[in-house]
Amino acid sequence: MADPRGFLTTRERETQKRRPVPVRLMDFKDVYEKPDPTVLHRQAGRCMDCGVPFCHQGCPLGNLIPEWNDLVWRGRMDEAVERLHATNNFPELTGRLCPAPCESSCVLGINQPAVTIKQVEVAIADAALAGEGIAPQPPVRHTDYTVAVVGSGPAGLAAAQQLTRAGHTVAVYERDAEIGGLLRLGIPDYKLEKEILDVRVEQMMAEGTRFRTNVEVGKDISWSQLRRGYDAVIVATGATVPRELGIPGRDLHGVHHAMEYLTRSNQTVSGQAPADPIDARGKHVVILGGGDTGADCIGTAHRQGAASVTTLAIGKQPPSERVANQPWPVHPALFEVASAHEEGGERTYLASTVEFVGHDGVLTGLKVAETEYTDNGRVPKAGTERIIPADLVFLALGFTGPEKAGLDAQLGAAFDERGQLTRSEDYAVAPGVFVAGDAGRGASLIVWAIAEGRSVAASVERHLQGATALPDPVRPTDRGFSL
Repeated sequence: MADPRGFLTTRERETQKRRPVPVRLMDFKDVYEKPDPTVLHRQAGRCMDCGVPFCHQGCPLGNLIPEWNDLVWRGRMDEAVERLHATNNFPELTGRLCPAPCESSCVLGINQPAVTIKQVEVAIADAALAGEGIAPQPPVRHTDYTVAVVGSGPAGLAAAQQLTRAGHTVAVYERDAEIGGLLRLGIPDYKLEKEILDVRVEQMMAEGTRFRTNVEVGKDISWSQLRRGYDAVIVATGATVPRELGIPGRDLHGVHHAMEYLTRSNQTVSGQAPADPIDARGKHVVILGGGDTGADCIGTAHRQGAASVTTLAIGKQPPSERVANQPWPVHPALFEVASAHEEGGERTYLASTVEFVGHDGVLTGLKVAETEYTDNGRVPKAGTERIIPADLVFLALGFTGPEKAGLDAQLGAAFDERGQLTRSEDYAVAPGVFVAGDAGRGASLIVWAIAEGRSVAASVERHLQGATALPDPVRPTDRGFSL
């Protein structure tokens, strides 16, 4: 194990420092400073190597957390890189983007701050990026089977890499001009610099994965054509249909879905010129929704020079500590302060948007009221209405499922009441067609997407060959800890 007395001698939880707010608002570079090796060593040493490491269960990938904590503490970084990659295709992504349910399950967290698992993970991953840890791993043999993966987000890339390394010929179809899906177009660079994603894509190309960009399946080529051309098809298109807010004034100029804004901002940052850019400079911005997507809009608007940024959430402010019905080791819903929240803006809870108001078709504000909890659910409280000035409103209200794009008519795939693809225990949605990630699970965490991509790869290989040696970390019905 790591330092046998580390959790006693180092009780303080030290996380990676962020760049000063005034400095980081000047660019879209990573908000974090380079990690201090002595802090990393000290924090890795707090891991207790528990007899029952609940962090394994907290992580859908089953990451070997105590093992690589111990290796980092001992200074054996090359071995830590190997153990991390044993369960996770893209730790440089999860280390930056995952909310770390493993830390919620850390045994030390019962009576102390949890081990900084995510911080250690990203440090190992960055060591791999700087060294030889992500060298291509082409297959030692090739089969005659072909697989099409539709969508190049984390689920699709994980499935493609696993199947390519198993010797199958894999082609990844992406409707956008570059690979990465929402990793590239939905996540701001200050959370994920795209050079990191490019390195992983280059590795996959060197391994033999083929990429087909600017191809929208269901439009440029039908799903039935794709199915006829490949031995198996994996749907990994994500849950990209945004939840709508059908209230008066929705059609006013200045009201946008959050992903419209983030996508165009990412295109601008990358040097592209979106046809209809959305610029928050000098404008009063209001964001509806208090989740990660909303926080990404906050950070982006600040970097563009917004005059003000206000976040409205319809529900109550989450608690700062665990409540009775969310005990350890479940991942609790807590009030969080992301890097974007540190940068300014106002967060308001119990705020129901009643109407978008404007003049000559242009947004000028929102009519909001206090949220009241009744037997009929959450409703605007009469007599509490007020107008909030706004030039731009971004709807960050979540997603309702994948775009159908002919999946139902061309493949006979079914959708459940939540809008997700209906799938069997082996992830199949139709003969020879499988689904991984948010398209079947619903909008979820990156770590679940990668885990499902790995499991779908195993299911596809069983379908093709009758057996598989690929790891199979999760089932479609898995939801982590439950009570």
